[in-house]
Amino acid sequence: MNSITKKKSIILLSVGMLIIALTQIFAHYVELSDLIKGSFTGIGIGILLIVLTFGKSKLIRSN
Repeated sequence: MNSITKKKSIILLSVGMLIIALTQIFAHYVELSDLIKGSFTGIGIGILLIVLTFGKSKLIRSN
């Protein structure tokens, strides 16, 4: 798999965190089944892991 550009990385990080946050907020006000909560949280974590694994980021090395 090719590396993801920096712009796409930032967008996907935001989307992943937004999915997790919205799931938690929505579950607070509406009764959701465990399957739905787990599925959306898993999707959010999966997106975050994909970005961290394949995302293009520069490592800062101190000399």
